Formats: sequence, C-alpha cells, structure tokens
Amino acid sequence: MESVDIAGSSNIAAKTFTFEELANATRNFQDECFLGGGSGRVYKGQIDEQVVVIKQVDQNGNRKFLVEMLMLSLLHHPNIVNLIGYCADGDHHRLLVYKYMPLGSLKDYLHDPSPRKKRLDWDTRTKIALEAAKGLEYLHDKTQPPVIHRKINCSNILLDEGYQAKISGFSLAKLGPVDGKRNVHVKFEGDLGYSAPEYVMTGELSVKLDIYSFGVVLLEIFTGRKAIETSTDGEERNLVEWASPLSKMRFSEIADPTLQGHYPVKGLQQALIVAEMCVHEQPIKRPNIAEVVAVLTHVASGKYDSESRDVQNLT
Repeated sequence: MESVDIAGSSNIAAKTFTFEELANATRNFQDECFLGGGSGRVYKGQIDEQVVVIKQVDQNGNRKFLVEMLMLSLLHHPNIVNLIGYCADGDHHRLLVYKYMPLGSLKDYLHDPSPRKKRLDWDTRTKIALEAAKGLEYLHDKTQPPVIHRKINCSNILLDEGYQAKISGFSLAKLGPVDGKRNVHVKFEGDLGYSAPEYVMTGELSVKLDIYSFGVVLLEIFTGRKAIETSTDGEERNLVEWASPLSKMRFSEIADPTLQGHYPVKGLQQALIVAEMCVHEQPIKRPNIAEVVAVLTHVASGKYDSESRDVQNLT
C-alpha cells in the first residue's frame, strides 16, 4: 500500500449535509434514535437507504470537530471507521455522519455485555486485535506524517458485520514528527488507564503513546479486565500494574474466565508477551506497530503445532 500524504492532501471526499437533512434522518433527533454520548450526542439515522450514525459535537468542541472531519476525510482503510459526511451549518450545528457499525464497540462485548451479545471466543478476539493493529499500522506507517490517534481504547474500536474491527474517535488525533526528528509536547487529554506515563506527566507525544494504549487494549481483550477497575471499597486498580509481571502469573489467573479455558497456550502466551512489551514504561523499549502486527498475525493464524486449544485443566 502506498503512503498517504496527509499534510499535503486537499482531496476531501466527505459529503456536506444540511442540518435539515440530518434532522430528517433522525426524525428530528428523537429519543428512540439516541444511542448515547460522551463528548457529543450520538444518534442512529437513515439517509436514503443507508443506516448511519450522526454525532452532534458540543458547541465548545469546534476544534475537535474540525480535526476529526479533516482526518477521516483523508484516511481510508478497511480498519478505520468510514466518515460519510458532515454538517457545519451556521455557528452552532456541528455534526459528523458515519457508517453505522451494527455490532457496537469492543467495550460492549468485554465490559458491558447484554444478553443479546454473545461472549467473544478466542478466534474472534484475535481477529479483532489483529485488525485493530492493522488500522493503527496504517496511521503510523502508511501516512506522511504519521497520525497519532491519542485515544486508542475499547470504546473507540467499533465492530462491523463479521466482527470487523474499525478504529474510531479521532477528535484528539495529531500529526506526528517525521522519522522521530523532534518531540511533540501537548496538553494532556485522554484516559488515564490507557495513557502512557510520559504523556501523562510531560505531555510528550509520539506514536509510542498509541502503542502503549493498544497494549492496554490487548490486556483487556485477553484478560477481560477493565483498564481501571474500581473495587467495592472504592479503590481504583490499574490493569497494567495488576498484570506486571505476567511471567509470575498462571494462565488460569490471567485469561478471561468467560473463555472457559478454550484458548491455545502458546497463542495466549505470545499475545500477552507483546501486550507487556507495548506497555513498557520506557517508550524506546516498546515495539513499533509493524512488529505488533507480525506477532498478532501469527497468533491469529492458529498454527501452534498440534497443541490442544482446550486448556480448561491448565494450572
């Protein structure tokens, strides 16, 4: 795949919508179309024959709206969410229109499961992990300059039909330095459980921030635990701290109990090793995304000699 020149590109493919068109698509933003919201209210709608998601950006989020609109208008990859269009009517209406992801987010399956959602088996987890890594590889290695996402987490990995993973949530994305020639420092904005220590403490920004965040996601995928757990006594427990060092823990203590022991030992071992490398405290010791993709490709292949995939009795 050829690299994409982000900085020099002026080819905006996204469609422009009027506020009236998007109001009609959501039946005037009725509650029955409301899906949720964090930094903005999100609605399900229909434009012509296509089901879409329409995100209303908060009035004070104009900069984030512009970043996400411009980034996603230029980024095109099977594992990056598809921006269909946007609305910038007047001074107040800022909306983004995406292709609807029918299976929701990775967070829905790992941490907020409903009776209608099946538990993710080993093969589905490794598929999602690999595809999300490929999306991140596109951002880091196939764009010039590289794109630093800054908010990789389970909520921002969406699932299309067939559990195809797509990275979303580009409101904090930033163009990074080329060939590591200079450091970028910005104000910290992000999720503490997913953010690398150098970014939290000094605002230092590099692609290695995304690697750290993705390592936390890998730990969540294979352990079933949240990035930050709140115990019954109100104490917060960090997943990275809990999982360190993994070498001293048994697989039965690490693996998500909902897998019920159905996973290949070597596959889990390799997935956890790369996750542990990703969350290394020192950025220089974290792998690059191409190395992560290579390991996860092997893990997802399922080729582990003649090893049994049922390890219910492993201790």
